[in-house]
Order: sequence, then C-alpha cells, then structure tokens
Amino acid sequence: MIDLEWLLRLPCVDPEQGFSISPDGLKAAFSWNKTGQWEIYEVLLDGSAIPQQVTQGPGGKFAPRYSPDGTYLAYVVDFDGGERFSLITRHLSSSQITNLTQDEPGALQPSYSWSPDSAWLAFISDRSGVFDTYIMPASGGTARLVLSISHPQVGVRWSPDSRWLLITAETHGQDYGVFIAPVEGGEIQHLSDQSGALNARSAYWSPDSRQVAFASDIHGFYDIGIYDLENRDLTWVTSGKGDKSFPHWSPDGRWLVYVHSQGEITWLELFDRHTRKFCRIQAGAGVHYLPKFTPDGKAVAFVFDNPCMPDDLWLYSIADGSLRQLTHSLPSDAPTSLFTMPTAVEYPGMDGEKVPALLFQPPQGGSRPPGVVIIHGGPTWLFQFLWYPIMQHMVSRGWVVLAPNYRGSSGYGRSWQLANRFDLGGVDTQDVVAGADYLIRQGLVDPRRIAVTGRSHGGYLTMTCLTQFPDRWASGSAVVPFLNWFTSHANSREDLQHWDIENFGDPQENHDLWHTRSPFFFLDRLQAPVQLICGANDPRCPASESLAAQEALQALGKPVDLILYPDEGHAFLKIENVIDSELRRLAFLAQVLEID
Repeated sequence: MIDLEWLLRLPCVDPEQGFSISPDGLKAAFSWNKTGQWEIYEVLLDGSAIPQQVTQGPGGKFAPRYSPDGTYLAYVVDFDGGERFSLITRHLSSSQITNLTQDEPGALQPSYSWSPDSAWLAFISDRSGVFDTYIMPASGGTARLVLSISHPQVGVRWSPDSRWLLITAETHGQDYGVFIAPVEGGEIQHLSDQSGALNARSAYWSPDSRQVAFASDIHGFYDIGIYDLENRDLTWVTSGKGDKSFPHWSPDGRWLVYVHSQGEITWLELFDRHTRKFCRIQAGAGVHYLPKFTPDGKAVAFVFDNPCMPDDLWLYSIADGSLRQLTHSLPSDAPTSLFTMPTAVEYPGMDGEKVPALLFQPPQGGSRPPGVVIIHGGPTWLFQFLWYPIMQHMVSRGWVVLAPNYRGSSGYGRSWQLANRFDLGGVDTQDVVAGADYLIRQGLVDPRRIAVTGRSHGGYLTMTCLTQFPDRWASGSAVVPFLNWFTSHANSREDLQHWDIENFGDPQENHDLWHTRSPFFFLDRLQAPVQLICGANDPRCPASESLAAQEALQALGKPVDLILYPDEGHAFLKIENVIDSELRRLAFLAQVLEID
C-alpha cells in the first residue's frame, strides 16, 4: 500500500497560474510547494543548479512574472484562501518587497501583465462590483480604469508595442470573449467573425502586436485561430477533433506552440507558419500545460504531469528534439512500480449515451473489492491522466476507482460541455450514477460497497447522487460542496453569480428547478453516512452551505461528519490541512468500504 501522507507531501509545480522565463533566457520562475507552502522558485534553464526559493512568509504565492527589463519579479499572494489576491513585486537586486495592492478595495484576479517598458502593471479588480481591467504604475499609486463591460473579466495581456491590452472576459453561457482595448482609450475590438462574437480564450499577442492567436470552439472543438488587427480577418491554424489551446508565439513570429488535448491525454504541437508543418512534442502519456518559447526561440518550456508523476517543469529543444526535466518533485528512490495508470473506458449513461471515464483497477484478488466514484469539479473541467494522489492510494489499498467525465465536462466538444446547461444536478448526476451501475454490471466491485466523493461541483454532485439515488451508495464524502442553489448563489461573488444565472437561469424565474436540484431540501432521503469538508474563507462554495446541512441532518437524526478548516478557502493552501482533510476523507470512506 502506498502511504497517503507520503503521497500528499510530494511537491508539485503549479500548472494553473503559469511560470515565467527571464528576459535574458537564463532562468524560469515558478510556484512550487516543496516545503509544504506555495513559494516562488527560480531554476536555471541549463540545469546547472538546483531550484532556489526566492520568497517566504505567509500566504500561497502564484503567477510569477518577470518585468521586461529584468529588474523585478512580480507574483500574487493568497493570504487566507479567500482568493483576494495581493499583487507583489520583488526587486531582484535588492530583494525589496512591495505590496502594490495593500489598500485595494476589491478582490483581484490572479492574471496581470507588465507593460513592455516595465513602468506599468495591468490587473483585474472587482472594486466596482464587477471584475474590470485597470493599469497602475509599477511603483504603486492610483489605478486607472481601462475596460468596463457588463461581464466579469478574467485575463489580461499587454501588447509588445505598448498600445493595447488583450482582455478575456466571461460572456454568455460558458463562453468567453476576447477584447482588444487601446491603453489610451478609443475603439474596443471584440474578437468576431461574420457570424458575430466568438467564444474565444487563451489569446496571445504576436511579437509585432499586429496579430492575436487564440482558441475558439466555433467548429465544435477548440481550434487555434489568428486574428489580424488591421484588416480584422480570421485565419484558422487547426481543425478536427480534440481541443487545441494556449497558443504561444516564437520571438521571430515563425512558430506557434499550443496544447492539443485528446480525451485523457495531451501533447504539444509546434506549427511552422512558413512550411505549414506540425511537430508533436510529448513528455509522456499525461497532461501538458502552458507552453512558452524561450527568448531566443530555441526551446519550449512547459509543465507536465501524469498519474505516476507530479507536475514538473520541462524544456524541449527545437534543434535536436530532446526533452529535459528542470524540476524533480518525485524523489529518485520513489516506489513508482506501485503506481497505477488508469484505463480510458466508456459506459452507457441512463439514456444510453456513452460516458467517458478513467478506470483505476488494483491487482485482481479473490472477492470483489470496494469501489469509489470520484467526481471532478468545474463542472467545465475533466479528469485526464493527471497527478491525483488519493486515487493512487485508494487503488493501492485494493479499491476500484472510477472517474467519470459526465455531461458538462470539457474536452469532448462543445455539445458535451453544454449538455448539462440548465440541467445541472440532472443529467450530470445520472451520468455519475450510471458509472456505479457500470462497475456493478461488469462485476468489478462489491455492489454493497460503493462510495461517492468529489470536490467543489463534484461535492455538489456527491450530494445529488446521495439524495436522488440513495440506494446506490454505502458512503459519501463531499469536499467544499454547495447544497442549496439559493443560498450559495446569494453568498457568492458577483462573477460566480453571473455564471449561475447564465447556466441555471434566474433564481426567481426558475424557482422550481433551483429547488428541485438543491440536495439541501432532500436530506431526509439519505441512506448512507455523509461527510462534509469545507473551508471558512471559501468564496465559491461558502462554508455556510455545509454548516446548514450539518444542522439539518442532525435534526433529522442522520449521521454526518463535518470538518471545517477556519484558515482555508476553496483550494486548501496549507499542506497540513491538505493532509488532514484527505486522511479524514479516506478514513471516513474506509469505515464502510472495508467492512465485509
């Protein structure tokens, strides 16, 4: 059996908020929890030295960005898990630290951007009640509004010629829009084609600031397109199945690199704009994140992980096609032979539609083992061949694990992603429950010992599964869940409320639907013991949701195990809390699953 605490203490490089390469091309800065706390590290790209920690102090530190002149390293800090990020600069020579947003009245998005002359920073704040884009002097001072629209903004990039900001915002449904805003004011360009505004995201400037590469699913899957600012024409680089995203230009503008996602695995594609040829880059069967060219254009850096390897920073040489691992989160003596790679499977949903999933199976023994259905959050996310420690422990313990990519998951085309829109807690719940039926039908598990667990939207679906199909489950653990659409919506941030309304309708106009899909009102149906794990500072799924459910369950005389972490938010940042919560989740499920 693989020790769960050992697995959880293994560090990993943050794959979500990205890394930065220094302007001289000698080193990269990234966020790593090697000490148990998320700090910023630097590593030499030639591999001649081990990574060095460059920050310390309270809070989780993410999204490092070198200033273009190489004088500063900026990053954001989340002090209490509440996602009210502070924007910090560190002078690389003097090590002086400055909190530029200490008096910021609103919450910040973790996306920000340096101006090419390093004199300004663009950032996104909800100081007005909605997330808008501002610029401020890099030395601190008064911020100036650049773009305010009726939708929350989530990402910003300054153009290399200093004239424009490339801004991504949530728009309608689950779509995003890309807006090109002049820094000094003027006409705003909304990325569009002849049919209207595009669902577009992960946009990036060309080196000459004349074009923008982006990803859009106008053809069903996300493809890479190029938008020309002067003539406002669109050309498409890719087509076909699989999502293509996160394009990045080479410094000379000849090459584009991007992530190609095909179901459970991904790889990188290098596209030569002169020859129109593609080159595939793959560190292994797993997930590749956020590729970036080095300043000399000779290499591509990226983050990679899979179920047997934590997230690490890698470098690909264009000249000879070699791959080199820059960070090593997994010790060289780690018992990797104990790790299990999953199998990609499909099973019929309750309506016969095929549902993709990952299946982890332990070595075959005598009696049928217990099973766990683990539900991902989002809901617009998916389980791929990625690092997920508790799954490895469960399998090493002899449990079968199924990770469904239910309707509402990304990665399988626009239609699949939007299939649970205005049906949240409906078809997605049914797809998860059909996964448990699949395990039983295939004879893979003991039908009396199947548990369900998930995080965030997966925690919500854990509770809809337990209340809508109570006879299927022996136990359930919901981590940072919401249970009541009405109260969760009322107590959430404006941008989260925007998503609710766009994807589940107005709470007054759709009162009956919101009520029917809120497991809080049906807790009397529960037949299995339930566990609720939450963080007091959670802005997404407020802890009040779990506390109210605990009170209701106790009044009903039903067993409930509540664990509240007063110093955490939605994504737990402190390693001791991560370990404690996962050990408690595992122990709670084992109480039932390991009783014959």
